[in-house]
Amino acid sequence: MAGDGVERALAFFTSAYSSYSGCRQYREDIFNAQRAVGPGAPEVVKTRMFFNHPGWIEANADHVRTALDELGRGSDVHIAFTAHSIPLAMAQACRYEDQLRESARLVAERVGVTDTALVYQSRSGPPHVPWLEPDILDHLRAVAARGITDVVIAPIGFVSDHLEVLFDLDVEAAETAAELGLTLVRAASAGTHPAFVAMIRELIEERLGVTSERRVVGRFAASHDTCPTDCCLPGTGRPSPWDAG
Repeated sequence: MAGDGVERALAFFTSAYSSYSGCRQYREDIFNAQRAVGPGAPEVVKTRMFFNHPGWIEANADHVRTALDELGRGSDVHIAFTAHSIPLAMAQACRYEDQLRESARLVAERVGVTDTALVYQSRSGPPHVPWLEPDILDHLRAVAARGITDVVIAPIGFVSDHLEVLFDLDVEAAETAAELGLTLVRAASAGTHPAFVAMIRELIEERLGVTSERRVVGRFAASHDTCPTDCCLPGTGRPSPWDAG
């Protein structure tokens, strides 16, 4: 980019939620790349987190409605909203859980289902390090124990049906549901839903100053554009590359 004469660039992070892994780590990587390039490195600004943007909520709600139609049931169903688990120490240093719960609440409200839960998948790392729970497979067992028979899984923590979604949900969760006698339908992620695509354009125009409107729904204000230096710390106690100047 520097060689091509680019002086300023805009970054769209494909995570709706604030966390070290979903935002700050990308910013650190950009910072390290800028230092490696030197004084001629382009400035890189970012769009805001979009967990409460109406386009994000509409896209996910529409896919959940499709899953409910496939299931053939109305409100008499359980929806498990899934997101990537992160270490507990990391979660305590950001608003990841709060933002996920707000997205899930808004989608559930729009589809008219009250029996819902926020659960997690894709856990990794040493077993002794606590991560966010419950895991989706454990949750399915708990749901079956309650006597529930129909479940929709909505991967609200992800923007596309990538490998983790396909394996964790379409393979492992589907196999567990079959063992438990649950009827399971997995809703699609936002993907290329028109409302999500339109939202991306809107966030770009917003950040470039083409529009001053910052659309949100629900209880929270629009996320900031420029992150504070202490935002979304890793929770591991390790220093940030910014600390080195």
